Amino acid sequence: MRPFFICCTTILILLSWSLGACSAADPASPQQPADPVETNPGEGPPPSALRTPDEQFSGLPGYTFTPHYFEFDGLRVHYLDEGVDDAGVMLLLHGEPSWSYLYREMIPVFVQAGYRVIAPDLIGFGRSDKPVEPATYSYQLQVDMIKALIQQLGVSDVRLFVQDWGGLIGLRVAAEMPARFGPIVAANTIIPGYPEVEGVEPPLTDDALVEAREEYLQSPAYSVSGTLQRATVGELSPEVLAAYDAPFPEDDYLTGPRTLPLVIPYGPDDEGYAEGQAAWEVFKTWEKPFLTIYGERDRLLGSAYGYFLALVPGTEGQPHLTYADAGHFIQEDKGEEIASYVVAWLEDL
Repeated sequence: MRPFFICCTTILILLSWSLGACSAADPASPQQPADPVETNPGEGPPPSALRTPDEQFSGLPGYTFTPHYFEFDGLRVHYLDEGVDDAGVMLLLHGEPSWSYLYREMIPVFVQAGYRVIAPDLIGFGRSDKPVEPATYSYQLQVDMIKALIQQLGVSDVRLFVQDWGGLIGLRVAAEMPARFGPIVAANTIIPGYPEVEGVEPPLTDDALVEAREEYLQSPAYSVSGTLQRATVGELSPEVLAAYDAPFPEDDYLTGPRTLPLVIPYGPDDEGYAEGQAAWEVFKTWEKPFLTIYGERDRLLGSAYGYFLALVPGTEGQPHLTYADAGHFIQEDKGEEIASYVVAWLEDL
């Protein structure tokens, strides 16, 4: 059995296989509406990256949102920006190997409640550019990209909803830019570098599963839609499964999904591990409202909310939710219901 921090590296692809550096504080600028940042949308990607053709995203069920873009590190990054900020700003961060399509049922609920909803695609996912070299992908790259988007849009007092890699990235961003963030919702996620917590069981893993995960990661059998279905309790329609595959029309487009699981920190010598520990130190004193919503039919992260409940003061007294009939991709199993619950929770704060 490997130490618990190694489990983090297996979270994303084991779900498909086995479930059959910035400053610590960022002064928040006044919140202001931002126009879409169109960074040469008619030009192609840099030579080191691929860009999924627009026609791949035509007619996807439930995904009628307007694309917006900004430039980061020479790459075109896609984000959704829906609604107005009568009630505030909501930032939704997806994980691996999904994209902003995961939030299609939640976005309209938040918009109807008066929120401005921002939902980016990570680099290598969705409508964002996809570097072809695995070495391009790093934990820090995604963290820096989200920070740059927040600064570009000039938003503050952000309500944050994170799941899977969205939490690994977004919770670090919140810890490093705390003045920009308000209430947080964490769903089926964790931050690397967490301390031991008595009574909280770590995710299940062993050497055999780690080896199987690495083999599957590079296998021709690897499938984005298959990963989503295996980690979701409900049956996804063929149209929805095709939508998850849409950003990846050929194998060369899959470098991000194949690589991102490998850059989660193994231990103290790995990039991002110390930053994760630092984030936990911030959250140990975090008194802003912090809600956990977890699907328990997630063999690796279904009980990880215990870390937040034990360590984050802002979780005290909050109406946390666990679903016995939801899996890792809880947005697919309970998306609209969760969004309505979060809206009601925020209204009661």
